Amino acid sequence: MGKFKNFLNSVRNVRKTKNFSRVELVTQNNSNFFLWGNRAYDSDTVRACVNAQALRFSKLSIKHIRETIVDGRKDLLINPEPYVKFLLEEPNPYTTMDMLLYRTSTQLSLSGNAFWLIIRDTNGLPTELYFIPAKSATDLYDTNSNLVYEFILANGKTYRFASEDVIHLRDDFAENDIFGSGKFKALAPLLEIVETTDSGIISAIRNSSVIKWLLKYTSSLRPEDLKKNAKAFADNYLNISNSSVGVAAVDAKVDANQITPNDYVPNALQMDRTKSRILELFNTNVKIITSTANEDEENAYFDAVISPKIIQLKNELTRKLFTRRQRGCGNYIAVGSFNLQSASLKTKLNFAGMVDRGAMLPNEWRESLGLAPVPGGDTPLRRLDTVAVDEGGEKNEE
Repeated sequence: MGKFKNFLNSVRNVRKTKNFSRVELVTQNNSNFFLWGNRAYDSDTVRACVNAQALRFSKLSIKHIRETIVDGRKDLLINPEPYVKFLLEEPNPYTTMDMLLYRTSTQLSLSGNAFWLIIRDTNGLPTELYFIPAKSATDLYDTNSNLVYEFILANGKTYRFASEDVIHLRDDFAENDIFGSGKFKALAPLLEIVETTDSGIISAIRNSSVIKWLLKYTSSLRPEDLKKNAKAFADNYLNISNSSVGVAAVDAKVDANQITPNDYVPNALQMDRTKSRILELFNTNVKIITSTANEDEENAYFDAVISPKIIQLKNELTRKLFTRRQRGCGNYIAVGSFNLQSASLKTKLNFAGMVDRGAMLPNEWRESLGLAPVPGGDTPLRRLDTVAVDEGGEKNEE
């Protein structure tokens, strides 16, 4: 952590010597991002939606791919550089990639923005990735109109980083040219409804134990006699286990009046509708958050919610971790769900045909079944009755 602090201090000191300006872009309404989500995360419904997405996002597999042309044919190398491989497995000494992805997804869902800081060595190669716990962020521009992020952290300290050292993921990217807008405006009134509804239910439960009958005696009685008579009235006429026929009889010495509390209790339909609106805002449903969705429903959720974030993360990692020259040489980051854990057993067994045709490695198929890898399982297989097709569309028969 000492190296990280020294880097932050050095960047902060360098940035102080430069002049920055505020540039209003074409569609920019404000140039600030403020974290809002702590109160929303206290809601059980919001937390369930955020957690369902974060759990799936944390299972993504990130790999370094190098695409080359050898003898006129495309060749792919997986994790050819050890420093990139270790960076994608262990972003920093304090966390693994799955935990970094989980926290990123949580922050992205709540505030519409998530930031990573890239630590580089003296040669400019990325060595560590850190999540930036920003409470607010501002876009600044140096004298060359280069974008610089200014972050205010939870401890009140301010740091500035060049955009090439910041991986920025956005959600609800509509109102601002730099920052995502989040779900604050749409979510706040729904949370107020939920909070008011819960308070009404709690109040109704508490008021259910208040006084329901008032006995007025025409003559003065001692306090102990009042308590004795009230208890006798309750035991005789309010106890459902006795043989009362539902009719109370009192003499002229006492006047019994029933008190009906006037408490509004929302019905289940109103509560479910508000909850449904929150789920729709996060593009999810009850089956997703309770892990009861079938294979098709899981795939639909993945395509609609997780897949767009995969594309964004892939593009950001590729353009921030590699130079233009490296990208021109075929280097890029591949992000995807390389497991079939959500698929049914029938679907997993059907993928055996892909193993026979070399479209899937044997160990990849075994991983989907929860089995350990075997020696030689990383070599593609092909059935003997399948051969390559030449350019003319005819099979090569040799």
